[in-house]
Amino acid sequence: MKTALKISNLALLILFPIAWFAPLLRAGLLPLFGLNEVSVVTGLQSLWDTDIALALLVTFLAIFAPYLKTIGLALIHFGLLRRKVLPVLEFLGKLAMADVFLIALYVVIIKGVGYATIETAWGLYLFSGAILASIVISYLTAKR
Repeated sequence: MKTALKISNLALLILFPIAWFAPLLRAGLLPLFGLNEVSVVTGLQSLWDTDIALALLVTFLAIFAPYLKTIGLALIHFGLLRRKVLPVLEFLGKLAMADVFLIALYVVIIKGVGYATIETAWGLYLFSGAILASIVISYLTAKR
């Protein structure tokens, strides 16, 4: 069990960057036009041009929070960080889940408008799964 947690957590160090570049959704204006793929990275690039405060928030929620948590858990698993830090790491995981909620909220809002076409893509499931796996790994680490 201990080794499985270590391996699973280390796998997240690879899966998160893949999820950041994977297409979260395909969006376009009306069904007649082609759809553009949106990933965490391309979404952040657009945000930096329009709203710097929101870009900072989403960058922290989507990139820094999950990755810092994963690194922190790895340090705990290898005995390089005290277990007292676990509540902070669990909080970082919950902040990362807030980013998935924001993406889902945007999908619902855009679909409700009716002028745009939006489809979820495989990257949304990968990103959501990685965040949920991170939460489960931290829960199991705390139990152990």
